[in-house]
Amino acid sequence: MADKSKEKWYRKLRHKYRLVILHDETYEEKISFRLSRMNVFVAIVSLSVFLIFITTYIIAFTPLREYIPGYTDVSLTRRVIELDRTADSLAQVFYQKEVFLSNIRRIIDGYEETEDFTANASSGLPSSAYDTIRLRKSVQDSLLRLEFESAEFNLVTEGYSPPENLRIRKPIQNFFVPLKGTVTNKFSPVQKHYGVDIVARRNEAIKSTLDGTVVFADWTIDKGYVIGIMHSANLFSVYKHNSVLLKNEGDLVRAGEAVAIIGETGELSTGPHLHFELWLNGSPVDPEVYISF
Repeated sequence: MADKSKEKWYRKLRHKYRLVILHDETYEEKISFRLSRMNVFVAIVSLSVFLIFITTYIIAFTPLREYIPGYTDVSLTRRVIELDRTADSLAQVFYQKEVFLSNIRRIIDGYEETEDFTANASSGLPSSAYDTIRLRKSVQDSLLRLEFESAEFNLVTEGYSPPENLRIRKPIQNFFVPLKGTVTNKFSPVQKHYGVDIVARRNEAIKSTLDGTVVFADWTIDKGYVIGIMHSANLFSVYKHNSVLLKNEGDLVRAGEAVAIIGETGELSTGPHLHFELWLNGSPVDPEVYISF
């Protein structure tokens, strides 16, 4: 009896049925399908497998998986590490640029001992804890100190010639005269006068001595309108007490191109003139050694 009922259930799966689609008004047959329970079951299972496969493919191999809640990008960790390294590098570069610009502002405002912006480039932070260093004097050191302190030195400012490491290794004819006139005050490191003062007629144009980039163009209380140009080989030229600035920060200038107009701005000016300075590797050099005014 059980076998007969089981056979009867199995036969029901193969019973044929017809699915007919009729016109609603005329009852005309449009489409008809011959179906069985087995065919319908197989079709439903096949469709389900296909949908599962498509969904799995989209989640595993397309960017649409990032829109699924709780699903993270597998490359997110790597990208975060790369961004962290980039941010660290940018912080070091920013610190170097900040110290470099600070040194340029010191040059423009008046010479002071400048900080070496390459000293701590690797760490990006100024060194500290120098007070913990303890050094002992040796006999040789004491003798050297005694010899040095007993020696006589003759500091000569006239006809000053910069040391070998501060000499500009370029022909003099490459330097363009920024302003033709009379030198009224010469270069004197002893008096903290790190340039030359040149007197000329009013409204004379001041020209760039070399090709370079304007890194400073602004007003200062002591020096008035000041413009600073960075050249190649770590050479920096400064033009002070101008009446008008013709260039802005970031502008590229050519040698002989007008960058300002002579003036007498600033509290330290006593008349229309140009205060011109040349700096090499952060140290002042005598402009008259390289330029004939």
